[in-house]
Amino acid sequence: MKRVVSIMVGLWLALYVSLANADLTIEITKGSDQAIPIAVVPFATQGQGALPEDIAQIVSDDLARSGQFSPLSRGSLIAQPNRSEDVQYRDWRAVDSNYLVVGQVTPQGDGYSVQFELMDIYGERRMIGEVVNVGRDQLRSAAHYVSDKVFEAITGIRGAFSTRIAYVTAQGAADNRRYALHVADADGHNSQQILSSQQPILSPAWSPDGNKLAYVSFESGRPAIYIQDLASSQRIQATSFEGINGAPAWSPDGRQLAMSLSKDGQPEIYIMDIASRSFRRLTNNSAIDTEPDWAPDGQSLVFTSDRSGGPQLYRYNLANGQAERITFTGSYNSRGRFSPDGETLFLIHRDDQGFHVAKKDLETDRMTILTDSRWDESPSVAPNGSMVIFATQQGNRGVLGVVSADGNASYRLPSAQGDVREPAWSPFMN
Repeated sequence: MKRVVSIMVGLWLALYVSLANADLTIEITKGSDQAIPIAVVPFATQGQGALPEDIAQIVSDDLARSGQFSPLSRGSLIAQPNRSEDVQYRDWRAVDSNYLVVGQVTPQGDGYSVQFELMDIYGERRMIGEVVNVGRDQLRSAAHYVSDKVFEAITGIRGAFSTRIAYVTAQGAADNRRYALHVADADGHNSQQILSSQQPILSPAWSPDGNKLAYVSFESGRPAIYIQDLASSQRIQATSFEGINGAPAWSPDGRQLAMSLSKDGQPEIYIMDIASRSFRRLTNNSAIDTEPDWAPDGQSLVFTSDRSGGPQLYRYNLANGQAERITFTGSYNSRGRFSPDGETLFLIHRDDQGFHVAKKDLETDRMTILTDSRWDESPSVAPNGSMVIFATQQGNRGVLGVVSADGNASYRLPSAQGDVREPAWSPFMN
């Protein structure tokens, strides 16, 4: 699919070529040389019958995807203890494992009791140990919880394996295409269809509490912004002005939506108060202004504008009403997204090789390209700031890519039946 070099790419031309109600799959594309060796031993099972999920394998896969860890293969496991008191530390040092995860699962009523422990091999100590009680269909959730706790105990950063992603797919030929909005676990499993339409769906955005999605739908024949409650499936139409209604972005307190509207002429940045449905116009010029994103403190927004002759990022200060250009490297920078600490912007940067996910340090102004693919778009940052999900091309298919914030590790999430676009990473769910 040929990329149209225009600021409107970010708004309307991230076209969907894709599909599906199936889970996404994982393809590791790059590992980090600095990854920490860790062993995750198969969890012992108390009671009869095999478990429906392999918790240890899910934990191992989660940690590997983060780029921070290099789990030992099962063939390399020198022993299979399931309690910390059974661990022989010298044995694990012999296979160069820095850490060890052990555990056991016990059927309990209508669910399971999952016990896990993390050991520091060289320190010869137990770092954490916990028991989690879950329902019969919640073993994957329990595994992601274990991954979160292990990741945080070792790195000091909260794990994001229990979060979710939203994405858009489209299935069928161009004259008979069907679009769908999905929500899945962060690893692509447990996909649920939120909306299906014969018209395009764009720009899903999570509310700060993770309970709602805002998105753009063309189902009425023109673009409109909707807000949908995920638990009840109830939704409201937030805007349906003539022209562009696009790129919704929630304020950190969840009370406002920033967006791009052309109801008064050129596409400009507006803020809508969700409760009152009142609008405040922020920008006012002859340029195309779009793709807003709120700073974590809620005091400013970054947005894309071609007012300098090509797409660049600007920062709007809500206190003084001034917009300042903040990207100067190259002729194309768009779709800025703040890191959770507000110190970094992740964005799409074009160079001679194509469109890449990049990051800009807001203190030093240093720009770093994170990907070597050529058609990247729509970056969205994990709530712990460790990874960025984005849309890209793999051959003739659209897939989701994920890259670590330092660029040292990456993987892809293709659909089994077609292409996928417009990813959005959820906030922490609790």
